[in-house]
Amino acid sequence: MASNHLAESPGVSIVTPSFNQAPYLEAAMKSVLDQDYPNVEYLVIDGGSTDGSIDLIKRNADKLAYWVSERDRGQTDAINKGFAQATGKYLAWLNADDHLNHGAVGEAVDFLENHPDVGMVYGDASYIDSRGRVVGRFPAAQTDYAALRRGYVHIPQQAAFWRRDLWLRVAPLDPSFTFAMDYDLWVRLAKISKLHYLPRPWAQFRLHQDSKTLKNDQLAWDEMLRVHWREGGSWLSIIVAKYWLRRVVAPLIHARRWRMLKAS
Repeated sequence: MASNHLAESPGVSIVTPSFNQAPYLEAAMKSVLDQDYPNVEYLVIDGGSTDGSIDLIKRNADKLAYWVSERDRGQTDAINKGFAQATGKYLAWLNADDHLNHGAVGEAVDFLENHPDVGMVYGDASYIDSRGRVVGRFPAAQTDYAALRRGYVHIPQQAAFWRRDLWLRVAPLDPSFTFAMDYDLWVRLAKISKLHYLPRPWAQFRLHQDSKTLKNDQLAWDEMLRVHWREGGSWLSIIVAKYWLRRVVAPLIHARRWRMLKAS
């Protein structure tokens, strides 16, 4: 690839946090490394895996801008460590069991370059099972700070790209968060910039038996309420009502997701 093309293309830094995700890690890495965008800086932060993940990373080490395997404080800590090394104009993270669709990076950069008032752009994501088969669609939709504060969470993290200069204003992710660190970031970014939904198929969100989303995503709502209180929210708020409603209907939501996997 011509060096002048690389120089003219804004850098995009993508971080993959991973811990014992060998069954899916290589596919996730390949989905980033095979992007047709010429200036991707890819960083893999492993938490000291013992399942063969290190061999997969080493096999692709020459294509990585940075990688490390060492004990950390969990996924959020790993993401923060990755972004601390990132130099791109735009940032994103892809979990080790998810997948970035071909062409997503180029489309995201093109939009952000042509819309300087937008701080983050996000597209669509499909739900896939452990074998990579599509089992559903993430309900992505346009949102903003006010809607996020109401618990209107329709941003697929796998399909989101944002400006590094804004990240530096709100970073780091809260390391005490296990589930809602992305929601927390969206709220912080939306408070100082515009978020934009572009209905383009940019990512795949994997649901499998060991995924956090299936195991205990109620904790995400616990953490979302922490954001709500931090932002000065009250008990008489829509997000609080949604929180309690979700506690009631959570078994139905979980049953639906398990049916999605079993039907695939």
